[in-house]
Amino acid sequence: MNTITRRTLLKQAIMASGTLLLPRAVTATTKQQHMKEPTNFHAIVIGGSYAGMSAAMALGRSVRNVLIIDAGKPCNRQTPHSHNFLTQDGSTPAAIGAVARAQVLAYPTVQWVQGTAASAVPTAAGYAVTTQEGHTYTCRKLILATGIADTMPAIPGFADCWGISAIHCPYCHGYEYRGQPTGIWASGERAMHLATLVANLTPHITLFTNGPENLSADKLAALQRSNIAVETASITEIQHNKGYMQAVTLANGKRITIQALYAALPFTQHSTIPHALGCTLTEYGHIQTDAFQKTSMPGVYACGDCASPMRAVAAAVATGNLAGAMANKELVDEDFGT
Repeated sequence: MNTITRRTLLKQAIMASGTLLLPRAVTATTKQQHMKEPTNFHAIVIGGSYAGMSAAMALGRSVRNVLIIDAGKPCNRQTPHSHNFLTQDGSTPAAIGAVARAQVLAYPTVQWVQGTAASAVPTAAGYAVTTQEGHTYTCRKLILATGIADTMPAIPGFADCWGISAIHCPYCHGYEYRGQPTGIWASGERAMHLATLVANLTPHITLFTNGPENLSADKLAALQRSNIAVETASITEIQHNKGYMQAVTLANGKRITIQALYAALPFTQHSTIPHALGCTLTEYGHIQTDAFQKTSMPGVYACGDCASPMRAVAAAVATGNLAGAMANKELVDEDFGT
């Protein structure tokens, strides 16, 4: 197990907090050492971004032995700044993550392994998790904070802009593009939902439906009353400067100037472990949980983007905190026989 010293993490967090406007990845000089023990934990958290770290903190503060396994590939690593999260509005995702990691690992019962969880299988006492690096760890409770993987469209320039000016959420990104020429890439009810939200932020909106609008005459009339243009031709290319959108080109040759494009992309679960375990998914593809973040599998909890359509730092932290607290409650109940 590769561990990172508390001194190094605190130094890293201080450096990150002093450079909140620099969109760079988290880096640290690490002290590498192989630990043979422990390999058995009260809980293992797969995924060390905001939801996973929040779950681990809740467990660490309950003096639980916790292992976080993280591959170091957060979905927002290309996003320049995070917003709508109290005390960290405008900070870079890397800076928020560095401070959070230092604070979580300040709890001595929380351990961190840099690696990719490849499998998780039930055992008599809970679960065994094996990494791609060949290490196996066991636990009584398993928390999935594995995120989702967006499926990028085959449009030149789109992936370069994703998380920067090709965006998913008006609450996370809309304020920064207020009053600017903005596109919405959607059709049907999703298009109307986004149009009503974005219309509050800018009067300059073009709806790109990529084919038929799939909207009733009444809804098309409502868009027209709000001066929202509708383009049915497909987007064939995005012109941008280092991820910041300048215009889109359509299949009919038309070029439209926009600075942001809202898009609801299809996605898959980032990890195959939820499916392999047999976790039930919602109709939209998220891991189904109850009100306490518990999945359909005994002793397994899920939090963050993998289990919620609310893709925001604040939501991830909230669901992670709840998952950690409920996993601890289940441990307490088992130990007391209640």
